[in-house]
Amino acid sequence: MDELILGIETSCDETAAAVVRNGTEVLSNVVSSQIDIHARYGGVVPEVASRAHVEMMTPVIAQAMVEAGVSKDDLTAIACTVGPGLIGSLLIGVSSAKALSLVWDKPFVAVNHLEAHLYSSFIEEPDLELPVVVLLVSGGHTMLILMEGHGKYRLLGQTLDDAAGEAYDKVARYLGLGYPGGPIIDKMAMDGDPQAVKFPRALANDGYDFSFSGLKTSVVNYVRKNPDVADVDIAASFQEAVVDVLTTKARRAVEEFDAKGLCIAGGVAANSSLRERVLDIAVEDGINGFIPSRSMCTDNAAMIASAGWWRYHSDGPASLDQGATSSLPFPAYA
Repeated sequence: MDELILGIETSCDETAAAVVRNGTEVLSNVVSSQIDIHARYGGVVPEVASRAHVEMMTPVIAQAMVEAGVSKDDLTAIACTVGPGLIGSLLIGVSSAKALSLVWDKPFVAVNHLEAHLYSSFIEEPDLELPVVVLLVSGGHTMLILMEGHGKYRLLGQTLDDAAGEAYDKVARYLGLGYPGGPIIDKMAMDGDPQAVKFPRALANDGYDFSFSGLKTSVVNYVRKNPDVADVDIAASFQEAVVDVLTTKARRAVEEFDAKGLCIAGGVAANSSLRERVLDIAVEDGINGFIPSRSMCTDNAAMIASAGWWRYHSDGPASLDQGATSSLPFPAYA
């Protein structure tokens, strides 16, 4: 029997809704981005983000339902991000989802945003063979996860300070390149020399945790001392250092835990260099390398609906007393 999940995502600055059948078939995936709104401030302003969610929530959900060609009676459940993220933004989505759950008499499913990023891979590759190592890299998080089964994860390591995406934004801001920094630096790096500057690779050979704060500081100090160096070379060298650390640790984890493959997820998974390097590793090591489409890397509601379908079957509906948690941890068992 087909089961349709309406997914709702408002963890940061995207208002998103999607309808997904049986956890993998995307019937609609609507995203209203706030990038242009926040670009003038050089980053996401929480209060502005919350107000934009209030304005866009209803039309985005309506559009997702229309594009999917379904009505409320066709839905099995409503899944929504409950954390982590900006608390004001999260509350808009959670309140909307619980209201619809009550009015439409549909189960409410609470979804961890970080877990949902893992399921973006299963939307496009339902037969992905487990276990896999997942490199989850975004503006707020950098994690290395061993996914042994659905709902069965081991958190191998995470950032001790800045997330990789956060480092991109901070370096771009210092160089006066604009926001968001990731896509800008990625594009500039294509014209630069990644070997121009040998920036540090913190913790590269030490466990599975990450640290990017020192790299950001190193870039700032180098540019101050060498103001004539080309921005494209700084961008390429900085990106090379980030990607080198990420893939070195991910590759080592695949080998140590005898994983079947390597996946990437999160906003930084859209980075050209990272995608290319992961595919190279897959070929060289004879493993499966899965690179989600760029639309599945960024925050979206299809991944929420997909994760929600799995959670609905494993845990059942969540209580309507469920709130939002800005610092909700990744659901690892070890």
